[in-house]
Amino acid sequence: MVNTQRNYDAIVIGAGHNGLTNAAFLAKAGLDVLVLEKNPEIGGATISRELHEGWKYSNCSYVCSLFRPEIYQALDLGRHGLEVVPLQGSTTFMQNGDYFGSYHQGPINRREIRRHSKRDADAAVRFNADLMKWCRLIRGFLLRTPPDPASFKMRDAMEFAHLLKQFYKLSESQIYEFIRFFTMSIAEYLEMYFESDVILAHYSGGSIIGTGLGVYSPGTAYVLLHHAMGDVDGNVGSWGFARGGMGSISKAIAGALQAHGGAIRRDAEVAKINVSGGKATGVTLTNGEEVNAKIVISNLDVQRTFTKIMEEKDLPEDVVTKAKNFKIRGSSGKLNIALDGMPSFPALPKGSPLTLGHMHFTDTLERLERAYDDWKDDMWSQDPYVDIVIPTQYDPTMAPPGKHMMSVFVQYCPVEPEGGWTDEKRDAFGATVINQIADYSPDFKDLLLHAEVRTPREIELEVGLTGGNIFQGELTLDQLMFNRPFPGYAQYRGPVKGMYMCSSSTHPGGGVMGAPGANSAREILRDLGKDNTVPEDFGDD
Repeated sequence: MVNTQRNYDAIVIGAGHNGLTNAAFLAKAGLDVLVLEKNPEIGGATISRELHEGWKYSNCSYVCSLFRPEIYQALDLGRHGLEVVPLQGSTTFMQNGDYFGSYHQGPINRREIRRHSKRDADAAVRFNADLMKWCRLIRGFLLRTPPDPASFKMRDAMEFAHLLKQFYKLSESQIYEFIRFFTMSIAEYLEMYFESDVILAHYSGGSIIGTGLGVYSPGTAYVLLHHAMGDVDGNVGSWGFARGGMGSISKAIAGALQAHGGAIRRDAEVAKINVSGGKATGVTLTNGEEVNAKIVISNLDVQRTFTKIMEEKDLPEDVVTKAKNFKIRGSSGKLNIALDGMPSFPALPKGSPLTLGHMHFTDTLERLERAYDDWKDDMWSQDPYVDIVIPTQYDPTMAPPGKHMMSVFVQYCPVEPEGGWTDEKRDAFGATVINQIADYSPDFKDLLLHAEVRTPREIELEVGLTGGNIFQGELTLDQLMFNRPFPGYAQYRGPVKGMYMCSSSTHPGGGVMGAPGANSAREILRDLGKDNTVPEDFGDD
C-alpha cells in the first residue's frame, strides 16, 4: 500500500460540478485542495464527449437554467470560458397533427394559448404570476444552509427567524396556498388553472423529469417549481445552452479551481474514506494508494457515500439505516443523436422558431400517467415522455457544418427491467424512443447517423449516480430542506469529524445548480475559521 507524503487541507471526492464548485471556493479561500475523479474526464453528469467523430454530445445533463448566477460571478466563470445562450420557447406536438407552442414573447404566447382555449389564455396570466411568486420565495433559500429544527443554537434560531420573516410577507391565504402547493400533484394543481388537455400536459412535463413519480402523484407540483426557479441573464424561469455543451460548465469551474491553486487527479477512484479516532484522515484509492487530508468532502450521493466508501464500523448505526432507506430511484434515460441534417416537423409552420426550444410528443395527462404505469411495472415506457433539444441550432461547433446533434431526455426508464438490463434491451429502449420521434418527423430516421443510448444502468456505471437518479435523491417533501438527505445531517457535515457532503443529495437538491457545493464550502470555511468566499442569499435582512 502506497502512502502519499503530502497532506492536503481538503480532498473532494468526485469532479462533478458540485464537487468542483466546492473545491474552487475552498481553494479561493487559500486551502490546499485536491479533487479526485474516477473517470478520465471531469464533470460527472455535466460533461461533453465526442462519441461519434465530429459530434460533441452533452452526454447526461443537457440544458442550463438552475446554475446560480451568484456562483458564476463569485468564481468569474465568464473569464474561464462559460457562456450560456438563452433557449427560445417550447412545443408539444399533438396526435391529431396540431401542436401547442410556448413562446417567450407575451402577446404571441397569449395568442397561441387562445387558439386552444380562450379561458386558458386568462388563466395563464394567473398561473405565471403565482408560479413566479413561489419561485422568488424559494430562490432566497437556495444559497442558505437549512436550520436544524432540533437545535437550540443561536445560528439555527436566527435562520428560522429569517424563514419566518420571509413567510410573514405572505397573506394568510397565500400561506395556506403555499402549503397545499408543496403537497399537491401537478395534475391537480394545473387543473385549478387550465382546461385544455395539451396545455395541461405541456406544463406538467417539468414536474416528472428525473423523478419516480407521475403527474397524479402528491408532491410533483414542487418538482415543477424546482425546474422553473432558475434563470438565464436575469430572466427567471428561462433555460439555456452552454456553448460547447454542458461540459463547458465543469471545465470553467475547474479553470477557476486551478486558477486558485487547486488540483484535480483523474483516473483516481476512491475506495474508502479513512477514519481514525472518529476523524476523517484522508482516502484510500482503488489502487491501494492513500492520500491524506485534514478534511474529506464527498460529492457522491448519500447512499453511495455511507454504504460504499465508508465502513459501517466508522458510522452511527442510524446513519447507515437512513442512507439505505434514502429514496433514490432512477427513472430516466437519455439518447444523444448525430443527424445528417435538420429534421422536419410537418405540424409546425414553415420557419417556426419552436424547433429552437424544447419539443415534446405527449399531449394529455392520461398518456403521461400511462408512461408512469409502465415504469411501475419495471418496463420502459412504451409511449414515453421525451424532452428534445437540438443545441447545434445555437452552437454549430458541436457538429460538422450542416449537421446537427439532438439531445433526447426520456421519462420513464426503470432502474432494472424484469430480468435485468442487457445490451439488447437497451437498444430496444432506444428504438422505442426513436420510433416515437419518427411518428412526428418523417425524415428523422433517414438523417440518423449515430445514437448513444443510456439507461439508468449506463448512467450509474459511468457517472456513479445510484440507480441512475439524476437528482441524487427524490425531491419529495420528506427529502427537502432540513430533511435532505435526512434529519440531523442537512448542514453538510457528516457523522465523522472532518467529513462533509456537497452532492445533490444535500440541500437544495439536484440539477446543474452548484448550490450544494457552494453551501457546503461555506460551512467548511466557517468550521475552519476562514474568511467566507462563498455567496449567500441574505434576502432583505
